[in-house]
Amino acid sequence: MTQGNEGTQVGVYICHCGGNISDHVDVDRVAETVREVPGVAVASTETFMCSDPGQERIMEDIRSGKINRVVVASCAPALHELTFRGALQRAGLNPYLYEHANIREQVSWVHHGQAATEKASALIAAAVAKSRGLTGLDPIRVDAKQHAVVVGGGVAGLRAARDIAQQGVEVALIEKSPFLGGRTALLDRVYPTHERAGDLLARLYEEIAGHSRITIYTCAEIAAAEGYVGSFKVTVKQKPPDSAEDLERLDRYARSGAAAGRFIPLAGIAPGPAPSRAEEFVLETGSIVMATGFAPYVPLNGEYGYRTLPEVITLPDIVRHVAENVSEGDRLKIDGREIRRIAFIHCVGSRQIPGIHESREEDRLNEYCSRVCCSSVLAAANHIRETFPGTRVLDYYRDIRTYGRGQEALYDRASENGVLFFRFEPEEAPAVETDETGEWPLRIRTKDVLTFGEEVTAGVDLVVLAVGMEPADVTGLAEMMKLPIGADRFLLEVHPKLRPVEVANTGVLLAGACQAPMDIGESCAAAQAAAAKVSTLLRRGYVELDPFVARVNLDRCRGRGPCRESCPESAITLSEMRIDGQTALRTQVNPAACTGCGICVAVCPENAIDVDGWTLQQYEGMVDAIVNA
Repeated sequence: MTQGNEGTQVGVYICHCGGNISDHVDVDRVAETVREVPGVAVASTETFMCSDPGQERIMEDIRSGKINRVVVASCAPALHELTFRGALQRAGLNPYLYEHANIREQVSWVHHGQAATEKASALIAAAVAKSRGLTGLDPIRVDAKQHAVVVGGGVAGLRAARDIAQQGVEVALIEKSPFLGGRTALLDRVYPTHERAGDLLARLYEEIAGHSRITIYTCAEIAAAEGYVGSFKVTVKQKPPDSAEDLERLDRYARSGAAAGRFIPLAGIAPGPAPSRAEEFVLETGSIVMATGFAPYVPLNGEYGYRTLPEVITLPDIVRHVAENVSEGDRLKIDGREIRRIAFIHCVGSRQIPGIHESREEDRLNEYCSRVCCSSVLAAANHIRETFPGTRVLDYYRDIRTYGRGQEALYDRASENGVLFFRFEPEEAPAVETDETGEWPLRIRTKDVLTFGEEVTAGVDLVVLAVGMEPADVTGLAEMMKLPIGADRFLLEVHPKLRPVEVANTGVLLAGACQAPMDIGESCAAAQAAAAKVSTLLRRGYVELDPFVARVNLDRCRGRGPCRESCPESAITLSEMRIDGQTALRTQVNPAACTGCGICVAVCPENAIDVDGWTLQQYEGMVDAIVNA
């Protein structure tokens, strides 16, 4: 399908974007201006170029022979570049004879009136100039091993491993603790279905444990990783458990007398004995799924009295206490103490505001909403009121967000169960203090928005902080694998709608709460999406990659090596070659590992390297077009 650049006829298609662009850019005038640009054969506008009619217009012009290059001026290329390349391919044109001009984010969203129209015309002229220098390219085909590594044995990792294996791909499941189940294993019941978390995990584990394509490694971590999609090499290190939490859970498991593979409440599932010595091994794999999960926020010392007042605990603590409570009577008992009144405080470690909340380290605040905390608090409050009616429940909140299907009913039920709600502003957060009268261990003071700012004081036996979700600490792994991390420190997908479980590193997928706060259902849905993507990538035995990679002109290359030293992907080597009958060092590029970043182009003293699809000559043409616009 490769095509040259002889007799270029460029079709330019300008999108209104439903008013996003045309409200500020005179698209008709832009089209008139563009028609005068050398090489332009067609210039037209469309309300939505990404729509079926918009794509069909491009395809008709290609099939009729009017054009052999395409420029679409619309939103950011990350959104629809693949869409338009697909249209070219369906019409029989090489999909890489396409150039995109961003006139929404780079024009209409930042400029207005005459300036916006002129800038749009200039950017499109530059895109036309580049498109005239494009040559047809062919995708790079890379052999792909039909094997995947799933990092993390929580509910997302288990679901991803199960679904990948069912698609005929072998899976290695890597879990750093001795247990499978992750944070879900530390729950008693899940809401709004009221199912036991252990029953859900046990059913999922049964589908995995005996699967011929799944190998489980516990007490294991990734020590090194290299390679590219289809051909990763992952070094795994197994070692005996040494953390206090793991040892406590192992002791709980041993005292229960349960056989390996059985779920133990508040511990999880130990698929086998923990390793007795450290060892390393290498896995060759085609794709890696990150399912590293989350960690609950740990409040600062003194935050709402945490760690300074023993009666202040966190939401995970109360879940464990309620699950273990076997006392009779109408009041909840914790450590032998009757709880007459319990208070929950929302948004601890979530929705933090600079200047109001104290940062824990490096001026880092969790400004995002953790989403699941409100429903978790309401579920716990309902369980306490319905199981221990003698224990009263107070709920202190900024906003209540029961966003999931069926979860609004938790709020309604809490009201029916007599839970008292108090709303506070962030700058007027509840104050938790020792009760000087001695009637109660603690008292809470707050200005209640629901009563127009009246200060309300209540004595309580226990305060529960609804802590938010933070990403599990995978800093070392992210640096090793060059994984993108968002401002919220969660792993960052390419696009939340178009490529929701992919990262920029092709072949690495995301599953579950490693990329954002999610509940169990959402985590499993993300895991299913990641598994489907793995299957799509690997099932053919090869992967096709975009051909935007570095290309070496051997006539100019002198094998000096700055390109190799500067390559962040280790995609460049120096090899001996026969040149004019003599042996000489020359640069070689591994196209499967190259990401087309262009650093090597900038450092080459002989100007012997270019990136296909983004050559220096094409850049020069774009600059000239802008200057002359």
